[in-house]
Amino acid sequence: MTPATILAPATLAAIIFAATYVFISLQKIHFLNLDRPSAAVGGALLMVLCGVLTLEDAYAAINMDTLSLLLGMMVVIAYLEQAGFFQFVSAWVLKHSRTPRRMLVWLVFASGTLSALFVNDTICLLFTPIVLGTVRRAGLNPVPYLIALVTSANIGSVMMLTGNPQNMLIGISSGLSFATFFLVLLPIGLLCLALDAALLIGLYRAQLPVRGTLPDEPLPAMDTAVVRRIVAVLALILAAFLLPAERLVPGLSAGQKLPLFALVGGGLAILVGRYPPRVVLQQVDWPLLLFFSGLFVVFGGLAKVGLLEEMHAAVTPLFGSSLASQLTVFSTFSVAGSNLVSNVPFVLVARHWIDVPGTFLRPELMWYVLALTSTFAGNLTIVGSVANIIVLEQSREHARIGFFEYLRAGVPVTLATTVVGVLLLWLICGA
Repeated sequence: MTPATILAPATLAAIIFAATYVFISLQKIHFLNLDRPSAAVGGALLMVLCGVLTLEDAYAAINMDTLSLLLGMMVVIAYLEQAGFFQFVSAWVLKHSRTPRRMLVWLVFASGTLSALFVNDTICLLFTPIVLGTVRRAGLNPVPYLIALVTSANIGSVMMLTGNPQNMLIGISSGLSFATFFLVLLPIGLLCLALDAALLIGLYRAQLPVRGTLPDEPLPAMDTAVVRRIVAVLALILAAFLLPAERLVPGLSAGQKLPLFALVGGGLAILVGRYPPRVVLQQVDWPLLLFFSGLFVVFGGLAKVGLLEEMHAAVTPLFGSSLASQLTVFSTFSVAGSNLVSNVPFVLVARHWIDVPGTFLRPELMWYVLALTSTFAGNLTIVGSVANIIVLEQSREHARIGFFEYLRAGVPVTLATTVVGVLLLWLICGA
């Protein structure tokens, strides 16, 4: 006797989905040794073992385009990391900022800009030790700088489809042009980075003197030859992303262009990167790929039993019939949902709402709103995004960032940037 013979498939799928999302939202359950990727994979296995999906259904539910895009970009980033590129850039920015207050501003724009290209989690992982070392030797409070690092990394990552995992998922699901997405979100991202810096300076004014000098230290070593090669590969990838798909490969769709050329770029990086692939590939975030794979299967189970349609029918009346109400309610749902269950799982649900014809007056606008709000939502609380947790864990021994200390900055930054960002999207895309 299987669970499917006792409970209806829809009931089983709902229970598995709810349990999976509860475990994901809890971040990590130590006594079960369960984290987000293992919760997602566990949910996927239960969908198959309980008879909601066949093994063939599970394979078919996994979106290989999204996984390929993630993997290709991760390989390129791993070679730059191995060459010392990120450590060099972060140290250069801090060295040349000269004063404590200017250092925060430079850090915001450097972190935000690089996060658009190289994924926010990577920037936080590699910048945190450099930032900590610099501010400690200068006798400064590290908290404002660490909060600036994580908030700007989250904000800046919205500017490109490759800036964070949820953007990559949106890019594959929506078919939005890489170039158009960049042109729309670039000015919004830069303005919100400036707003982030202004708010943090206002909050921590007493701890950010206008005058004062920073320690003059030697820059870390960087393998210039490898960096040049990989930057050239990255330039080729971005050029391919920006060009129309049909001009690159006959019959290639816009949704297939991103994963194809990300993988091509990853392959080129392996060929020209000089380092042993076995060493570099250890830096690829394989658990994130497992996390996505498991979630795709869980959602495949929901789709098969019709629960996605029922969820859509339940929320559609809440959005209202005017563009203003749809923007307000959908943005609120996105910020709240991204903090409750994390942004990637929420985007997997919300993309279905946008896909269904007639749900929104301006579906294309809502893709941009989903990208912006699910990303900026990560700044609300200290556990709002993986990038936040990376900075928190790496700085635990040197800086205490309590929940309410972070909230003091996270709430105004999130609210201000989200409101400004959505209003600008409305002006740019909704008129």
